[in-house]
Amino acid sequence: MKIAVAGGTGRIGHHTVDVLRERRHQVVPMSRTTGVDLVTGSGLAEALIGVERVIDAASGPSPDQQEATDFFVTATRNLQTAGAQAGVQRLVAVSIVNTDRITTGYGVAKMAHEQEMLAGPIPAQVVRVVQFHEFVSQLLEWGTQDGVAYLQRTRLQPVAARAAAEALVDLALAPEISNTPIPEIAGPQEEQFVDLAARLVARRGDDLRVEGISDPDFPDAELYEHGGLLPGSHAILTGPTFEAWLDATLTAGSAT
Repeated sequence: MKIAVAGGTGRIGHHTVDVLRERRHQVVPMSRTTGVDLVTGSGLAEALIGVERVIDAASGPSPDQQEATDFFVTATRNLQTAGAQAGVQRLVAVSIVNTDRITTGYGVAKMAHEQEMLAGPIPAQVVRVVQFHEFVSQLLEWGTQDGVAYLQRTRLQPVAARAAAEALVDLALAPEISNTPIPEIAGPQEEQFVDLAARLVARRGDDLRVEGISDPDFPDAELYEHGGLLPGSHAILTGPTFEAWLDATLTAGSAT
């Protein structure tokens, strides 16, 4: 099968490309670096020639709600329009677990992404994924001030991007679309974000103190702190654990 991956050089996108190639599919990675711009539509029609399915793993360029919403709405409309003209049979949109419960920011933009995808002429499958193990390092960096990492207390069930990509490909290649309930992909166990960050700092040997906070000004703070980001009982759970992922990535020389 010929499958295009929007955001094919991104966090989960490049793993998705790898998994599809390992399974002997013909893959078209789509990103600006490969000559495809989802916003302007440049290169899109050419990339979709002969493509049967598209996995949309593209990320918004900004965490700002309006900017991210504008990106997802425009990119999705372009994918639906160009895909319909090219004869694409199915679109698969990667979203975020419980994005419909988030009231501001990127979560609201992802809901617009889902709605636009489902409203288009091509049948669409939405797949919601939890936060990646790889994000811990990034969020740790964003929260650090003067040698202290101040992190919002958050319950989550993170997953390795590679493992998520494998489950995503399984769903994308399934014979039928199922959006009731929307499929979810999560890691094998619940964690506290502050604990994950502290473990990463300790394993790296960084001179950094990690402090969990409950910031009342943090958008949707109660949702984050009291399990609002956790997957449902129907979620596909896939390994490795964060600890096993740390073992593998630090041995390989990277935990980002």
